[in-house]
Amino acid sequence: MFNKYDVMEEEEYEFHPVDLPSEPCFSPQVGFNDKPDSLFFNDGVRRIDFVLAYEDEDKKEYEKRHVFQRRKASLMKMGMELEATQSVLDEKLMFLKVHMPWDVLCTYAEVLHIKLPIQPNDMPARPSPLRFFSCITKHFYPDEKLISKESEFFTAPFEKDRQDLFCIKDKDLFFTPSMRSRMAYYILSRAPYDIRGNIKKFGITKLLDSGVYKAAYPIHDCRFNVKSQEPECPNERYLLYEEWAHPKSFYKIQPLDLIRNYYGEKIGIYFAWLGFYTRMLTWAAVVGIGCFIYGYYTRDTSTWSKEVCDPDIGGKIVMCPQCDTCQYWTLNSTCNTSKNLCIFDNFGTLVFAVFMSVWVTLFLEFWKRYQAELEYEWDTVEFLEQEEPPRPEYEAKCIYERKNPITGVKEKVPYTACGRCVRVSIGMTTVIFWIMLILASVVAITVYRLAVFFTFSRELRNTNLTIAEPIKEYVTPQMATSVTASLISFVVIMILNILYERVAIWITDFELPRTKTDYENSLTLKMFLFQFVNYYSSCFYIAFAKGKAVGHPGKPVYLLGKYRNEECDPGGCLIELTTQLAIIMGGKAIWNNIQEVLIPWLKNLIYRHCVHVTSEKVIPRWEQDYQLQPSSKLGLFYEYLEMGHDHCFHVGHDPTAGLLLVFLRLHQQLAKRPQQQYLGKM
Repeated sequence: MFNKYDVMEEEEYEFHPVDLPSEPCFSPQVGFNDKPDSLFFNDGVRRIDFVLAYEDEDKKEYEKRHVFQRRKASLMKMGMELEATQSVLDEKLMFLKVHMPWDVLCTYAEVLHIKLPIQPNDMPARPSPLRFFSCITKHFYPDEKLISKESEFFTAPFEKDRQDLFCIKDKDLFFTPSMRSRMAYYILSRAPYDIRGNIKKFGITKLLDSGVYKAAYPIHDCRFNVKSQEPECPNERYLLYEEWAHPKSFYKIQPLDLIRNYYGEKIGIYFAWLGFYTRMLTWAAVVGIGCFIYGYYTRDTSTWSKEVCDPDIGGKIVMCPQCDTCQYWTLNSTCNTSKNLCIFDNFGTLVFAVFMSVWVTLFLEFWKRYQAELEYEWDTVEFLEQEEPPRPEYEAKCIYERKNPITGVKEKVPYTACGRCVRVSIGMTTVIFWIMLILASVVAITVYRLAVFFTFSRELRNTNLTIAEPIKEYVTPQMATSVTASLISFVVIMILNILYERVAIWITDFELPRTKTDYENSLTLKMFLFQFVNYYSSCFYIAFAKGKAVGHPGKPVYLLGKYRNEECDPGGCLIELTTQLAIIMGGKAIWNNIQEVLIPWLKNLIYRHCVHVTSEKVIPRWEQDYQLQPSSKLGLFYEYLEMGHDHCFHVGHDPTAGLLLVFLRLHQQLAKRPQQQYLGKM
């Protein structure tokens, strides 16, 4: 939708290169003032809103130095104040601290429609239904002396011309650090640095990818486990660790308001959903564990297992050979397998299925209610999609003019109608090709099953295995085939996942969505389609296709005219399906936590050890954050994607594993470099 801000933004983007001296005078280089927790410039007045890390200009290539000087000129022209400081640990590294003056903050708060308080909320608070049990419930809440309850205000989108209507008691504290970081990144992602012909180059992302800058990030207010000694530091990160992320606080309710203020709304709603999901899954875990215990203790009394194990029933039933060279066998030889099957396939399984069908409906409805409460409390109810600004990558390629079919106003777009159809068609074709590639891998693994089952059937029955007797009885041809095929399937799934992730991002970039929401929706659709087929196609084969076309005695069915179609265990394919899910989901969860939690933690630990051994210097706040592991460019996209696949698997089978997963996520967020493109800082 066209509005007055579109005109203002176009004017801000107009930038023409100017001749600069080799040493610009507008970003003075100052020394470190030996205040490791300082969040301000050396003058102690101007707050650091963002930090850019780069190599020393004298040691750069000429082209990068030229671009860097233009970049600083562009930032100064847009009203940002800069201060450069040399690294304490690396002489080649420089840090450019960015401060946004009051006038710039007001301008971009209006552009981004940030809601700010206009007067205190005088409406009476709704009494809590748990107020009668406050003497008990107070122990499950964060310490009010450390994290006090926030004051409630009526809010409205900020307007620069009506500042007197807003509750501005202190200009330095009126905009929260997360708001300032958001506005700073908005400017950095759109500040131009070069124009070549009709091509306008702008945005911090391009400069990071080309190596002009090493990093761009807001800064934490302190170390996560050590309280800052600065008198003006709020120590919110330390409070979050003590009252939220520390294992000793596992029983406490999350301080969502503080999370939202420090991280921003997007990360706040993620942890609100994570906590709500975990609480709801606790009920499912209790029922699931009860059904499992019921099946375990009734496996010997089950009618099915008793008949199979009975020598007068199962011992007299002769079964056909399972391969062309196998021998006839009796049904009671699968006695142990039948008992194990009864653990998962019993009357309790039916009860659990009915419970989960009711649970999922209640979960969705209760979450809608809880989400509406958070939207009201956080004042995001009236957020309009048309207020979201276009992505810088989209704006950079707007070279065609068209008439908006809704407003009738001429606007610039990056492609024609025919060009958009071509982009979407190429994207859809690529997605279909990769889905067919996954199905081809499933067929290949199926052929592997058919080929090795013959080998295992012959070798395991004709060879005396030198393994423990309790384990030997479980090493059947079906189980050996299932485990090896599941391991191969897991490896193939992870390889295809890595490849397709890059392909999906490339396709989405090629389609060039207008807004960040459109970008995430397009990427989510592609990743969901791919991962659904990738993770569950082999499970669908075992559950619905395997053992359904095996022929009849004397006339088996052959695949490709060579491989005899495999059969399920006499009790069914449920055990094999359980094995497949356990290996794929369990292996994926372990690998992701190693990759996302353990490796970054080890890197940070090694860095802190090396710094402590090699240097006794005082390290400033911005350099400590520079050494942290960077966050993903897509923010929480992968978190939601991963939770949708395997969080239910962890918590549904073991509540302890679910709590462990939650704490891993907390430490993962607290130990990362502050995010660059989200509503708040990390």
